[in-house]
Amino acid sequence: MTTIAVLGNGRVGGNLAAALIRAGHEVTVADREPGAAADAARTARIVINATPGAGSLERLAALRDELHGRILVDVSNATTDGPDGLPADLIHPGSSLAEKLQEALPETHVVKTLNTMLFPVMTAPATLTQPPTVFLSGEFPPAKEAVRELLTDLGWRKEWITDLGGIRTARAAEAAILFVPHVIRASGFTPFAISIAR
Repeated sequence: MTTIAVLGNGRVGGNLAAALIRAGHEVTVADREPGAAADAARTARIVINATPGAGSLERLAALRDELHGRILVDVSNATTDGPDGLPADLIHPGSSLAEKLQEALPETHVVKTLNTMLFPVMTAPATLTQPPTVFLSGEFPPAKEAVRELLTDLGWRKEWITDLGGIRTARAAEAAILFVPHVIRASGFTPFAISIAR
């Protein structure tokens, strides 16, 4: 059992929290109440950023003390919205939200993952018709190993998990969000994930 704080109680955060509770973890979900995120982060070993990516950097930078020494799992994508509400452009072109978070939180172990799929797939990867791929980016191997264990608890098989390397590789994974609006417009809001075929 791991103590986990989920920051954000929307579809992504709620889905992840429910699945991690089913897997036997102790999970706290922080809503937008003042101080809720700080209280949750202070008592957790792993903190999951499921807040809207456009405001994540500012929100989490304010939690520098609470996130000291924690593993921060960043599942968000920082994008501007198009007129239909779907992602349009990256907010951090040439970089990534994960890199910006690691720069702002040098004593926190940031791991990027689960951001290259629609949210239902995060906790039910085996429901797709072909094996999906989930990526890991981060600087601290023990933190990535802890996140890998969480992924297996969420139903991700070992062979579906690809470690891309350091946090700089998160910019490639985050750029995959640019596929999403086009796929949704072409095929509707049907669960899908980026998959590496070998």
